[in-house]
Amino acid sequence: MKNGKILVTGGTGYIGSHTVVELIEAGYEVEILDNLYNSKIEVLDKIEKITGVKPKFYKVDLKNYDDVLKVFTDTKYDAVMHFAGLKAVAESVEKPLEYYENNIGGTVNLLKAMVKNGVKRLIFSSSATVYGDQGVAKLDESMETGKGITNPYGRTKYMIEEILKDVAVSDKEFEICILRYFNPIGAHASGLLGEDPNGDPNNLMPVVMRVAAGRIPKLLVYGDDYPTRDGSCVRDYIHVVDLAKGHLVALENISGGVKIYNLGSGVGTSVFEMIKAFEKESGEKLPFEVVGGRSGDLAELIADPSLAYKELGWKTELNTADAMRDTLNYLKNN
Repeated sequence: MKNGKILVTGGTGYIGSHTVVELIEAGYEVEILDNLYNSKIEVLDKIEKITGVKPKFYKVDLKNYDDVLKVFTDTKYDAVMHFAGLKAVAESVEKPLEYYENNIGGTVNLLKAMVKNGVKRLIFSSSATVYGDQGVAKLDESMETGKGITNPYGRTKYMIEEILKDVAVSDKEFEICILRYFNPIGAHASGLLGEDPNGDPNNLMPVVMRVAAGRIPKLLVYGDDYPTRDGSCVRDYIHVVDLAKGHLVALENISGGVKIYNLGSGVGTSVFEMIKAFEKESGEKLPFEVVGGRSGDLAELIADPSLAYKELGWKTELNTADAMRDTLNYLKNN
């Protein structure tokens, strides 16, 4: 589909805000629903600075069905992009009920409001965690999901995927695209948008940024004895702007039933390689300490993104060096 009005849940968050920029620049009219649990309202002004457009904003929690329903009764949307959700793996182990209630319950409320108002196009922000431990490093969409998932966060993503499949079976008018992310990094080239989570960050790059800014004394590297080329975990890092463009392409190619795509670079980078890349770009040493590995951390996880290229014509255009440059630019500006 081209143009139209899109509701973006979690649109002030890290990936959501970058996708909002891509949507606006492609000519879509965008409205944002977010409860600001892990984002800041100032993001709206930054989106306006980049695009010249300030999206209409609803401060709504998806757990409150009546509030969600009101958003849909106010406006007729052509599609929904669903990013909203709790996403810290370690926190999900500590607070599983919050994750199930928020991620799964919130999505059910969203779907109910969509059905009630005849909105039947959805792009869902999923995760590579749904693959669990496949016993191989490279993951593709044909693999069975749901087994060996090591945390409640990953299980919520898997369960939501299953719910979406059931919805599509029950109503043939639904057009659903599930996008499985690997490890988003980087920032917008303007230096205005980047990753700045509320509370303690869980992912590598926000921690690196806080060490570089002097907010944390050092980076903890969890394990250096994995069966990888340098002993540290290897992951597939994808620039957030490439990821955002993947959503745009998915929307423009959306069709009936459920389609599932990996969004990754297809290239693995170790934690030590990420540290070196940051030091090379910044010209400064990054203090770190190697500590014991975390339970549930797999040695290597890399996307096979060939299906997205074959069916959507999408592939990454930016690399880890670009991500480091843009991250440092964001750090300097914020």
